Amino acid sequence: MYEWSDEHRMIRDAVRQWVEAEVRPRRDELEFGDTPPYDVIRSLYATFGMDAMARDNFKRRIEKERAAAEGGAAGASEERGGGNAGMTLIPIIELCRCSPGLVTAMGVSTGLAAATIMSRGTIAQKERWALDLLTFEKVGAWAITEPDSGSDAFGRMQSTARRDGDEYVLNGNKTFITNGPYADTTVFICKLDEGNPPAERKILSFVLEKGMPGFEQTKPMRKMGMHSSPTGMLFLQDVRVGRDRLLGETEEVPYREGAKQAFSIERMGVAAMALGIVDRCLELSISYAKECIRFGKPIGEHQLIQDKLARMEVARINLENLVFRSIEKSAAGVALDLTEASAMKLYSARAATEVALDAVQIFGGNGYMAEYEVEQLARDAKVLQIYAGTDEIQISQIARSLLA
Repeated sequence: MYEWSDEHRMIRDAVRQWVEAEVRPRRDELEFGDTPPYDVIRSLYATFGMDAMARDNFKRRIEKERAAAEGGAAGASEERGGGNAGMTLIPIIELCRCSPGLVTAMGVSTGLAAATIMSRGTIAQKERWALDLLTFEKVGAWAITEPDSGSDAFGRMQSTARRDGDEYVLNGNKTFITNGPYADTTVFICKLDEGNPPAERKILSFVLEKGMPGFEQTKPMRKMGMHSSPTGMLFLQDVRVGRDRLLGETEEVPYREGAKQAFSIERMGVAAMALGIVDRCLELSISYAKECIRFGKPIGEHQLIQDKLARMEVARINLENLVFRSIEKSAAGVALDLTEASAMKLYSARAATEVALDAVQIFGGNGYMAEYEVEQLARDAKVLQIYAGTDEIQISQIARSLLA
């Protein structure tokens, strides 16, 4: 794949028109008004039939898994490919041209919380929690980061699950949790405390629901960017849960490998997000470079501005090629491993941040003002270098793989 197909372009144009009509008029409200983004996301799902598509895909998958459980092993394989990756990535790109935070809120709910339940849960657990997340009827959160852990998510994890008869008692604090303040369903990741040293404890995952005794979800935190993506803290004090809330209903499949898979999915999505940010920054910068007159001529005629615009276009082409590669691999049923996903994220995050800051520079004083879009896009782009693993973590992952 070297360019968007006619079908892709048709979908892109339709989504772009929807964004201009439904999201851009609410940009200030989402950015500065503490308005939760979920009604906007649900409107996107309803308008383009994404909820119905998710429901149909879910039904087919559950039928295959039931058939496999009853003895038809051929039904056990997970569905891949099919060429649908482009249809999934296009809304991400288009939303990121206006409000990247919407993608973060959407992606964590369906791409992390729901995907974790779908990959690790029993059929009953999938039917109980995953479908409502996949259709966005409910909002999901994925809770791994803790106040004292940061990038060392497993090594310094303090949250625990302790057996008490037929139940577990959960304790711990989580921070920087996307959708945390409003999530209906939360995947909570912790260590099984059997009186053994923390480094030797199994990693388990549980499903929690809003309003459970001892489970507190804080109000949204103030932050630099991604204002349309609510972020909060979670506090658990002696939250009692049955085995039915332990994903997979077994302790014998620790979650460490599942988390790596989740990180790979999240990191691949950053390339599409970065492409949307870069594409919009370039579009705005070209327009401004033609219209803004300085020293008697449009600033686009000055070589230093041309240098910035040219490097923006190189970044856009590179990001588009990374996205195309993801689409091709998905269609072929080939999953990106963690190292490849890390390389994709490292380049994409840096490219988006550099381009957005160059756009602010081209706009000069105007670019620093909130009325101009590039100010928001620069703030939003920066977090791509932090969440789903910092740049430094991506470098470490890539280098370890090369030196292995």
